Amino acid sequence: MSGPDEPAAPEAEAGTEAEGAGSDAGRPTGSAEDAMGAKKEQTGEKSGSFWKELPLLIVIALVLAFVIKTWVVQPFYIPSGSMEDTLQINDRVLVNKLVYQVRGIERGDIVVFNGTGTWDEPGVEAPETGNAVNRVFTWVGQQLGVQPTGKDYIKRVIGVGGDTVECCDSDGRVMVNGEPLDEDYLFPGSQETHTEFGPVEVPEGRLWLMGDHRQISYDSRLHQTDPGEGTIAEDEVVGRAFVLMWPLDRVRTLPIPDTFESLNAEGEAAGETAGGGDGGAAGSADGGPEPVAAAAAPAAPLLLGAAAAVPVHRTGRGLWRRRPGWARRRPRRGSAKSHAGDSGE
Repeated sequence: MSGPDEPAAPEAEAGTEAEGAGSDAGRPTGSAEDAMGAKKEQTGEKSGSFWKELPLLIVIALVLAFVIKTWVVQPFYIPSGSMEDTLQINDRVLVNKLVYQVRGIERGDIVVFNGTGTWDEPGVEAPETGNAVNRVFTWVGQQLGVQPTGKDYIKRVIGVGGDTVECCDSDGRVMVNGEPLDEDYLFPGSQETHTEFGPVEVPEGRLWLMGDHRQISYDSRLHQTDPGEGTIAEDEVVGRAFVLMWPLDRVRTLPIPDTFESLNAEGEAAGETAGGGDGGAAGSADGGPEPVAAAAAPAAPLLLGAAAAVPVHRTGRGLWRRRPGWARRRPRRGSAKSHAGDSGE
């Protein structure tokens, strides 16, 4: 039955609706609760953004590692004792792949080179497989220095193109252009094990190489019946070993010994071009018929690539955002919510 109180019903409904407008109706805009909610939302977006960008960062890191390893510097492992005591078994060295772009190869340099077609020894090759996926991973490993790639060796340059190398003088020393070398870097007792050879005239564009442990080093002396007659082409040089990086208690640089100073100075004074091979990565020492092993510290290029990936990615993203009109096309985060609050909704 209707009565005088009937008109009150709409008011009651209005009151209920007002209550249903919720607790948000009476809460001031910009409250602490709103701020916390916005912060959680932004944190969630950032977390999601990180996982979305992670594959891109990994790709950038791998590309940078490949570039560093291929053209700048590469770590290598020493598997034998033919360069003792300068380099010992299990040492790791860094090889500069750019140095011979700015200067020639000099006597006394410790170089890594490829012996394919010159030094007739079996190489360290990755096992062949018919599996396409395995071949891809093998190739990637070779590019990053994890897998062996071929006949890479590490030796010291004794003579360059135009030099005459022979052994020995009355004290058992090797001579270059008639000048005896005082090789205090040799393995103890090496000089006493020298056997006569030469004189050998090193052809232009080629190098005569010897290990520091003369008794066990299978070097130019023992390759004189191979193509090149014991010498290797400058173009086969990968680079110069310049730092002994592991173990930590033996970390040091690998400079040219003083005994080569006068020879190198004479060569420069005569306008002699001592090299022009590719600057490069250090190969491992080879003792006896053992070839050089692959790089044993592959983490170095990877770590450098990973370290550079984030700033490179951020720089690229920053440049993209600075394009003209970018800010106008991209809605500002949270702008829709702010506008709703301003309109009283």
